[in-house]
Amino acid sequence: MSKIFLGKGEQDVHLLAKYGNRHGLIAGATGTGKSVSLMVLAEGFSRLGVPVFLADVKGDLAGLSQPSVANEKLNARLQRLAIGDYQSAANPVVFWDIYGVNGHPVRTTVSELGPNLLTRLLELNDTQEGVLQVVFKVADENGMLLLDLDDLRAMLNFVAQNAKEISAKYGLVAPASVAAIQRALLQLDNAGGASFFGEPALALADFMRQDLNGRGIINVLAAEQLILKPRVYSSFLLWMLSELFENLPEIGDPEVPKLVFFFDEAHLLFADAPASLKQRVEQVVRLIRSKGVGVYFISQLPDDLPEVILGQLGNRLQHALRAFTPRDQKAVKTAAETFPPNPHFKVAEVITQLGVGEALVSTLQEGGIPLPVEKTYMAPPRCRIGAITAEERSTIRARSPIGGKYDTAVNRDSAYERLQQRAASVAPTSSGPAAALPKANPPERDPAPADPGWGDKIKGFLFGTARRQGALEAFAKSAVRNAGSRVSNQILRGVLGGVSGRRR
Repeated sequence: MSKIFLGKGEQDVHLLAKYGNRHGLIAGATGTGKSVSLMVLAEGFSRLGVPVFLADVKGDLAGLSQPSVANEKLNARLQRLAIGDYQSAANPVVFWDIYGVNGHPVRTTVSELGPNLLTRLLELNDTQEGVLQVVFKVADENGMLLLDLDDLRAMLNFVAQNAKEISAKYGLVAPASVAAIQRALLQLDNAGGASFFGEPALALADFMRQDLNGRGIINVLAAEQLILKPRVYSSFLLWMLSELFENLPEIGDPEVPKLVFFFDEAHLLFADAPASLKQRVEQVVRLIRSKGVGVYFISQLPDDLPEVILGQLGNRLQHALRAFTPRDQKAVKTAAETFPPNPHFKVAEVITQLGVGEALVSTLQEGGIPLPVEKTYMAPPRCRIGAITAEERSTIRARSPIGGKYDTAVNRDSAYERLQQRAASVAPTSSGPAAALPKANPPERDPAPADPGWGDKIKGFLFGTARRQGALEAFAKSAVRNAGSRVSNQILRGVLGGVSGRRR
């Protein structure tokens, strides 16, 4: 049976690979050994041929790419655990980075993200989401690709400039909604989100690879800077999980997972996240297990995660917690209550007494039955514990088999270029803001008489001439306009009341 050795308590403690897709949690205070436990699990899955994804928010998980170095602390732990077959080894690692600095760039296109996820990313209300749906529809009908934020901005401008024609076909496109979306895009751009959009777009199949020896590739996302921008980080997570959920087939519970995700500092993912994001993550975590994907969260306190998420995590490693504050004491109690009891000790007391490298562990055993919580002395990873040098990172990146596919950005002819070309083609004959949409020239009227008399002047004043409107015609149009304005205002209020009468 495939399993990962985690450490020893009163018995050897393992995580069974067949239950690796039942998700998990690694929790504990800073400096208690969470990252090391994560590395043990990651390289354990890799040795079983399971691809792994890690969000490295501190830079210390890059050590997975290098073999460990013998020292006194390592030798003492090996001796205490009676591990005689320990071999130092590096893992097959591919580095990724949304900004393209510490790894291969990670990109997707605006079209692939779609209006629904983009709405969540930009935190738009229902009315603004409706306008965004119209923008995508108009782009599709005109064969305009939305690849990056420039394309989306250009398409928003096009819709705003031609709002009358587009509103008549799809419903009201309010300038205020377009402006609100533009401001949200500016905020996203300022947060570094523009780097996430473009081509070549990430093919998720490149995350699910093995090396020539059959070991699962460990994909390490450099997130030291990304985690400082929670909106972009959260959207990246949501997009990846959603893509996997929507594209992978149902396979039930495989003998080993198809892919395992680890998200370090998970409390930053859920802190101040919009309700729509939390709801989407909860839904995906519940259902993605049947796709063979395991999701493991790493955080300081168990209650950093929503209860509905905690209820889905079958494999748990709890490192030490320090009960210095009332919240800490509550967190200790919460953590203790989530473990299957062990008659040999009181969980709430032991959590505060664990040393570095010790953890309370409960994993799913045969039949999906949780192992009674075991006080475990954790095994060391076979890789380096800690950061790597810039030279080592460059060497690993240069060996990557997919670097040539992603390292060079591609800027295809898309909505921005198409609209620029259209505007240039009509620029000599149009000077208004709607120059992007060519219009037919109005028919010419016959010229006015060269030297009209008084009778002609009075007639022209009342009924108009070829060059200007008459007083009677102007009065009639004004009356019609005023009546129409009152009706249209009433209709507008009714529409907005029905669509966006509630506050988000």
